[in-house]
Amino acid sequence: EDTLTPLGQAKKEAAEYLEALQRERAEFINFRNRSQKEQERFRQHGIIDVLTALLPALDDIDRIREHSEMDESFKAVSAKIDKAFEKFGVEKFGEKGEDFDPTKHDAILHKPDPQAEKETVDTVVEAGYRIGDRVIRAARVVVASPQS
Repeated sequence: EDTLTPLGQAKKEAAEYLEALQRERAEFINFRNRSQKEQERFRQHGIIDVLTALLPALDDIDRIREHSEMDESFKAVSAKIDKAFEKFGVEKFGEKGEDFDPTKHDAILHKPDPQAEKETVDTVVEAGYRIGDRVIRAARVVVASPQS
């Protein structure tokens, strides 16, 4: 048989080495993909930790925006903070008039509203934040409910 000849033996060894190399390459690609996913997960956790720590300050900035005049320097700082969060995919949500969604809104009060056809956000007490589909903090809202 051909495998007994030196050429046949060399072909057999070459095929074995090629198979081993292909297996190692596949393992390396899988390792690299797992490492990239893990790095992204750690990155997301870091962003979430920083965002969570800054939420009280962001709430204060929102209150200042709503209830008083900001001077130009404070507006500039506020805009930079907003831009930094955008860069990391942080999205603020919770607007008056949007449909109430218990997966992203925390209803702190339901008030009957004869005008309401369905449950909607009447007042946003604290904005919600999310990264992609993941809600970091639900928006705390007052809900206008239809009267029964």
